[in-house]
Amino acid sequence: MAEPAIRLRNVHLTLGQGRSSVHVLKGVDLNIARGESVGIVGPSGSGKSTLLMVLAGLERADEGLVEIAGQSLGGMTEDQLASFRGRHIGIVFQSFHLIPNMTAIENVAVPLELAGVPDPFERAARELGLVGLSERLEHYPGELSGGEQQRVALARALAIEPDILIADEPTGNLDSEIGRQVADLLFSEQTRRRTTLVLVTHDAQLAARCDREIKVRTGEIHDDGGAPRAVLPQHVDRHVRALEAAPE
Repeated sequence: MAEPAIRLRNVHLTLGQGRSSVHVLKGVDLNIARGESVGIVGPSGSGKSTLLMVLAGLERADEGLVEIAGQSLGGMTEDQLASFRGRHIGIVFQSFHLIPNMTAIENVAVPLELAGVPDPFERAARELGLVGLSERLEHYPGELSGGEQQRVALARALAIEPDILIADEPTGNLDSEIGRQVADLLFSEQTRRRTTLVLVTHDAQLAARCDREIKVRTGEIHDDGGAPRAVLPQHVDRHVRALEAAPE
C-alpha cells in the first residue's frame, strides 16, 4: 500500500491550563491518501479546526504521531516546522490573511522567496493568472473584493506546489455565488495538481464535493467516511461516481 499523505495515531491535545484546560483532541487516528480530498465536519467546538491546525504544524500534539508527507512533525523545532510548511503545506484561511501593505503579486511571491524558489515574481504572476487575476497583480488587498482576496490566498497556497493543501472554512466569508466560484477553483486546481486537500467546513454541500467526509464530535472521529477512495484519473472518477449514483 502506498504511504499515506497524512497519518495520525493516538493524537491528544489539551489547550489551556488548570481549571480552564480543555481536552480538545482525544486519541485521534486518521489516514488520508495522497491526492485525496477530505472534508472535516462537525459542530462548533468539536475540535475540527484544532485538528486542522495540528495537521498544519501550527499546533503541537501533546502525544501521538503526526506524520505529514512521510515525515513526523513531533521532533521538529519551530524553525524546522516553519521550513517544512513552506515546502510541503499550503494553507487557505477563512479570513484570507493577506499582508495589507503588499500587492497581490507580492503576497504570492513572499512564500516563494522564503523557500528559495527561482524567479518568484514570475511564478507568482503565473499562479495569479491561473485563478483569474492577471489584471489585478498590482492591487492591494483593500482594493480587492472578498472573492478576489480569497483567490489571491489560494494562489499563494498553491504557488509552492504543496503536498498538502489545507483550507479552513475557505468560503465562510463569501456570499453563496462567490463562494461557489472559489470552491470550483479550489477543487479544479486540487484535481489538476493531484494535491491532497483537507478542508474544514460547516457547508454540507462543500463537504459533499470531497472524496470523503470525516465527522468529528467532542474531540474524536465518529465517522471517518470509510476507507480512502482510490485516486483515479478525472474522467474515470466521473464515470465511477455516476455509477455509484445510479438507481439499482
